[in-house]
Amino acid sequence: MSNDGVNTSRRTFLIGLTSAVGAAGALGAAVPFVKSWQPSAKAENAGAPVQVDISKLEMGQRVVQEWRGQPVWVIRRSEETVSALDALNDQLKDPQSEQDQQPAYASSLWRSIKKEYLILIGICTHLGCSPLYEEEPTVELKEGGFFCPCHGSKFDLAGRVYQGVPAPTNMVVPPHSYLSESVVIVGSEEGETKA
Repeated sequence: MSNDGVNTSRRTFLIGLTSAVGAAGALGAAVPFVKSWQPSAKAENAGAPVQVDISKLEMGQRVVQEWRGQPVWVIRRSEETVSALDALNDQLKDPQSEQDQQPAYASSLWRSIKKEYLILIGICTHLGCSPLYEEEPTVELKEGGFFCPCHGSKFDLAGRVYQGVPAPTNMVVPPHSYLSESVVIVGSEEGETKA
């Protein structure tokens, strides 16, 4: 049997080299494709817990912080505001917050860990609009609260929905906890979750 001048060791080397270059090229093309499946840093940060400094929040004021692409409201309520919540029960769809729209530690009448601070996702549960915050009584809200001018939904100062409006449920209370007296963390329950 003759080789007719064919160098088999050279042929084997070239086949091996071509295979190695092809495998490296396939791996180089696969890496960006596989990395595209992972969430971006921006997406990871959007879902991360956020800290809100409430040390300078005065009575009746609201601070807005974005968490997971949604506005989160932290509102400081007076003792009079909290005391008036019970009188509204007969006007509300779910006065005891029996729907699963808040963590267990926020299922009280005032729907928060501490009575003084209300923490809500500031989105109407009807079609996702952002209601207006009415600290003082208005024509629509005799006791103050949140009014969605798009379709007329109304919520009290605990985010509970009134009867006879399009919104089907109370506003959502996000998971939250207190890192200190002046810092609340939204999106994490690692801090203090008791009043």
